[in-house]
Amino acid sequence: MEALTQNKLVHGFRLLNKDSIQDIHSDAYVLAHEKSGARLLFLKNDDDNKVFSISFRTPPENNTGVFHILEHSVLCGSDKYPVKEPFVELLKGSLNTFLNAFTFSDKTMYPVASKNGKDFQNLMDVYLDAVFHPNIYKYKEILQQEGWHYELENADDPLHYKGVVYNEMKGAFSSPEGLLMRANQSSLFPDTAYGFESGGDPLYIPDLTYDYFVDCHKKYYSPANSYIFLYGNLDLEEKLAFLDKEYLSAYERIDVDSSIAVQKPIGKINETIKEYPVLPDSDLKDKTYLSMNFAVSESTNPETYLAFDILDYILLDSPAAPLKKAILDAGIGQDVFGAYDNSIRQPFFSINVKNANEDQKEAFKKVVFDTLRQYVKDGLDKKQIEAAINVKEFQLREADYGSMPKGLIYSIMAMDSWLYDEDPFMHLKFEDSLAKIKQALTSNYFEKLIDQYLLHSNHQTFVTIAPSKTIADKEAKLVEKKLADVKENLSADGVNQIIEETKKLKERQSSADKPEDLRKIPMLSLSDIDRKAEELPLEEVAVDGVKTLKHELETNKIAYVSLYFDASNVPADQISTLTLLQEILGRVDTENYKYADLVSEINIQSGGIDFDNQTFGDKADDDAYTPKFSVKTKVLTEKLPQAFGLIHEIIYHTKFDNGARIREIVKEIKSRIEMSFNQNGQSVVVRRLGSYFSQAAAYGEKLRGLDFYRFITDLDKNWDARFSEFSQSLASLAKLLFNKAGLVISVTGDSSIFSAVEKEFPVLDLQEQAATPERGAQKLPEPEAKNEGLMTSSKVQYAAKGANFKALGYDYSGKLQVLKKILSLDYLWNHVRVMGGAYGCGLALESAGNMVFWSYRDPNLKETMAVYDQAAAFAESFDADDYEMTKYIIGTLSDLETPQTPRAKGSVADAQYFKKITQADIQETRDNVLDTKQGDIKAFGKLLKAVTDQGLVCVLGSETKIKENQDLFKQCVNVFD
Repeated sequence: MEALTQNKLVHGFRLLNKDSIQDIHSDAYVLAHEKSGARLLFLKNDDDNKVFSISFRTPPENNTGVFHILEHSVLCGSDKYPVKEPFVELLKGSLNTFLNAFTFSDKTMYPVASKNGKDFQNLMDVYLDAVFHPNIYKYKEILQQEGWHYELENADDPLHYKGVVYNEMKGAFSSPEGLLMRANQSSLFPDTAYGFESGGDPLYIPDLTYDYFVDCHKKYYSPANSYIFLYGNLDLEEKLAFLDKEYLSAYERIDVDSSIAVQKPIGKINETIKEYPVLPDSDLKDKTYLSMNFAVSESTNPETYLAFDILDYILLDSPAAPLKKAILDAGIGQDVFGAYDNSIRQPFFSINVKNANEDQKEAFKKVVFDTLRQYVKDGLDKKQIEAAINVKEFQLREADYGSMPKGLIYSIMAMDSWLYDEDPFMHLKFEDSLAKIKQALTSNYFEKLIDQYLLHSNHQTFVTIAPSKTIADKEAKLVEKKLADVKENLSADGVNQIIEETKKLKERQSSADKPEDLRKIPMLSLSDIDRKAEELPLEEVAVDGVKTLKHELETNKIAYVSLYFDASNVPADQISTLTLLQEILGRVDTENYKYADLVSEINIQSGGIDFDNQTFGDKADDDAYTPKFSVKTKVLTEKLPQAFGLIHEIIYHTKFDNGARIREIVKEIKSRIEMSFNQNGQSVVVRRLGSYFSQAAAYGEKLRGLDFYRFITDLDKNWDARFSEFSQSLASLAKLLFNKAGLVISVTGDSSIFSAVEKEFPVLDLQEQAATPERGAQKLPEPEAKNEGLMTSSKVQYAAKGANFKALGYDYSGKLQVLKKILSLDYLWNHVRVMGGAYGCGLALESAGNMVFWSYRDPNLKETMAVYDQAAAFAESFDADDYEMTKYIIGTLSDLETPQTPRAKGSVADAQYFKKITQADIQETRDNVLDTKQGDIKAFGKLLKAVTDQGLVCVLGSETKIKENQDLFKQCVNVFD
C-alpha cells in the first residue's frame, strides 16, 4: 500500500482520496483508472469475508425493464466463459459466501464474496468478463430466454409471451404492496428516471427490441460509467494489476450520459389511483391501500439521510409509534407502515395504510396533518426519540446483517452518495451525523424535520391502490387481443419465423454445454478444501441450576442471551395462540409500564428483546420435534440488569385485558401474513405440503402457516364473542410457559460476558415449575394428505410436491445434499426456470427425511409437476466425470459453510443441540459430501421415485390455472375468503 500516493500511477490507477474511517474500522481509498475512467473504492480491514462488486449507473428511459433483463442476461455467457449459465456454474462449484446481482431504480450492481482468496479471484474474473464481454451480441436467444419472446410451436396455436423476467414481474405486479411501492415512487418523480419501472412492467416488457437491448449495454456498461468496490483483508495492488491488465486497459475513457435529473417540486398534492386484482367473489370492503408520500432532501445530505430513517421508526415502525396509533385510533385501515427509501437521489417518505376504504382518503389526510401539527406544537416524546436513536446506533455499531456480508452493505451505503458524484465515504462516516441527531434529545430537531419536509412540503403525492374484480380479466384479455392482433398481421413466413425461433430457443436451452467450455470456468480443487468440519463452541453448564449453553466468542462487549422455555406441554388447540402471545409480549401494558414507555425502555436499555416460537425437528425423527418459546436479547454487558429486569416484567406482569390494543396487533399480523403469501408463496406451500406428512411441519402450520391465518381471521371476525376467552388463554399460556421446568439458557460472548450473565441472572427471578400438564404430551392429529389448490388473484404459481423418504424406508446421508445441489441447479433450473420460465425453483431437504420440490413465480403448473416426476429418471441416467462431481461437491460445501456472525453461530449451535446433532454427525455429513460419487446420485433415483409417487402436492396461485388442473387436487380453496 506504500506505493499508493496521490501523484503516482499504480497499474493505471491514481489515488484520489484516502481516509481512516473508524466508524466501520476500515482504511478507505478512492482511486480512478486514468485510461478507462473506471472508479474504485477499497475498504481495507481484517475481515476475511472479502467482497467485490461492480456497478453501473443505469437510469431507465421507459418501462421495458431493459436494465433488469440485462442484469440477468450478461450472466448467460461471455467471451472468456462461453457456457450458457456461468452464474449457475459458480453457484454449483464455488465457495462463495454471496453471489447475486441487483437491479435498483437507478443502478445495476454485481456483487460477489468469498473467504477463500483463490475462489474470490475466480468470482471476480467471471463477473468482470460477464459485464464487459457478454454473449448477448452473439445469441439473440439470451434476450428471448431472460426477457421475453413470442412462443409458438404450431401454426394453429395461439401466440404466448414467455420469459424469466416477464414472469417474475407478472408475479411482482400481482402483489398490491409491490404496486403501491412502485406507484409511490413514480408519482413523486414523473419527469425523471424514477418515474419508470426499472424492473419492467409486464405490459411493456414485450416492447423491448433486441437493438435497444444491446445499445443499452454498449452505452451504460462502459468502465467510464462503472463503480468498482473492494472490501476486506486483500492485496489491493494485486487486484489493481489484474483489473488493469485483464480488462480496463483495453478501454478508452468516453463520456457516458447517465446523469439522473432532479425532479422539480410538483406543487399541489398529485393524486394517483391504481387497481390490483382480487378474486371475482371477493368482498371489496376494507381492501384499499392509501398512501401519502413526501420527497425528502437528497441522498447526498448525510444528516437527513440518517435522521429520516430514525424519524420513520419513531412515527410509524416502532411498536409504540404515535402516528400509527393516531391513524388506527381514527378507524382508518387495519395496518399502518412507514417506508423511507434513501437509496435513490431524492429519498422519499411514505405513510401507508392497508385494508382501508377509498372514502377514508380525506379523513386519512386530516388525521395525519393534524397529528403532525400537534407534534410540532407540543413536541415528540423525548424517551421515544432516545429509544429510536439507540436502535439505529446499536444497528450501525453491531453491523450484523444476517446472511448479507458486511462489506456488501457498506458498498450499497457508499453508492448512495458515490453514484451522484459525491464523496463515497459520506454515509460510512455515520458518527458525525449521529452526534448532530442526538441534539434532538434537548431540542426540537425532529419537529423541525416534520415541519419542513412534511407539513410544508411542496413535493407530495397521494396514492390509492384499490381492489378490482375485473382488472385481471381486462389485462388478460388485453394481452390476448394484442397477441391475436400480432399473429393476425403476420404473413405465413412471419408465423414460420416465430415457430423456428421458438424451436431454436428450445434447442439452445436443452443442449448441453461443451465439456471444454465448462472447464474454462475457474474452480477450486478438493485439495483446497479442509476435510475437518468447523466446530461451533458449545459448553453445557448450569447457571442457578438451569441448563445453560455457553458459546465463548468475541462479540465486541455485546451479550447475546436466549431463554428457551419448554412449549411441549401446550395443548394442541392453543398452539396458534402461542404465536399471538409472541407478538403481543412487549407491545402491550404491563403492571409497571404503559406499552409506549415499555417499548422505549427496551430500546434504551438493550438492542432489543425478541419473542419467538421455534420448532426443532429431531435429526432422525421428524415427529419427535422440540417446541420452544424463546426470549432473546442483545445488550451491552453493563446494561444486563436493566434488560433482565424488563424481561421479568414482560413475562410475568403483562396485562392481557386491553382488547382494543390487542385487536390492533391481531389486524396487523393478519395484514403481514397476507403480504407474505403474496411475496413468499414458495415458503407457504413447502410448509403446507410438509404438514401432510410431518408432525413438526403441522406444528409449524399452526404457528405461522395457513392454519394460523385461518385461526387469526376467525378470531378477528368474531372478536367481541371470543376476546374474553382469548385473553384468559394468553394469561394461562404465559403461566404455563414461563418457569424453570425444561428451560434452557444460551449465552454467546467471551468469558467476562458469561460471568456478568451469571452474576445478574437472579434479576430474572424466574419461577419454579407450576403444576402443569405432562411435558411432551402434546398430540396433534395424524397428518393428512390434503393435496390443496390454494387460489389467489396471482398471475403465477408456487408449486410444491414431496414426501418424507424415511417413512418410505430410505435413510438420510450427507450425499443427499449433493443430490439437492445437482437437482436444484441443473435439472430443475434448466427445466423449470430456463425452459419453463419460472423465476425460481429448488429442492428442500431435511435430515429427518422431508423432501419437497418447489417453484417460485411459475407460469406453469402441470408442466412443473411433470418435471418433478421425471427427477428420478434424471438421477438414474445422471452422468458426470470427476471434474463435474468435484464442482457439485464444492458448491454443496459452500452451502454448509456460510460465514456467520457470533450471534448466528450461537443460534446455529443452539439449534444443533435441540435437534440432537453432534459434531460427529456434522463431520459425517461433510465426509459424505466429500466422498460422493456419480454412482451415489444414480442410486438415489429409487428414493426420488418413491417420493414423487406419493402424489402429495400443494399449489398457491392463479384461480384460473388451479381450476384448469383441478384433477391434481382433493380440494381447491380461496385463500383470502
